Amino acid sequence: MSEIPGVLRVGDLEVAVSVSDRRKNVRLTVERDASITAVVPPQLSKSELTKVVEAKRPWLYGKLAEKRELGDAPPAKELVGWYRRVGHPWLSKRVRPWATRLGVEVNGLRVRPLGYRWGSCSRDGQVNIHWATMQLPPSLIDDVLVHELAHIRRPDHGAEFWSTVERALPGHEDYRGWLRHAGNELWLPEEGL
Repeated sequence: MSEIPGVLRVGDLEVAVSVSDRRKNVRLTVERDASITAVVPPQLSKSELTKVVEAKRPWLYGKLAEKRELGDAPPAKELVGWYRRVGHPWLSKRVRPWATRLGVEVNGLRVRPLGYRWGSCSRDGQVNIHWATMQLPPSLIDDVLVHELAHIRRPDHGAEFWSTVERALPGHEDYRGWLRHAGNELWLPEEGL
């Protein structure tokens, strides 16, 4: 059985995947921000999930078209406290499957201002994520999470660090490029970065 990646690409569709012991079948969702997520049972293979996504492709395209027609605007640029309050529980759930995949333990997660860094991580497993990261699409948030979790194993940015990231999130170089562009689009107040 081939391992399912955190993000599965099927043609032009990108699906953020998480595994749940409670699922007996695949749950595909088109989120409010027009990203696609899948919650899958643990025994499902990558090829089986690919078949499910391909079979649901017309439905997915229909839902994505609805989002475009409704003109769902991206979330309003709220106050910093809102991103921190909402971000913490959302990221806490999102980080667990990545920590399992990387074989590391998260000993705490904080959403806080970090200047111009997306995140930071200490060797003891304390993960810090910049509150502004919550404005990114889920696939880019996953890239930030995987990057920080890989630092629990390797504090540097050497070859072993990058191979750890690549194993957990194949194609991470694409995300790095998108992340650089996305940073220019985020709302940051003049004070309190």
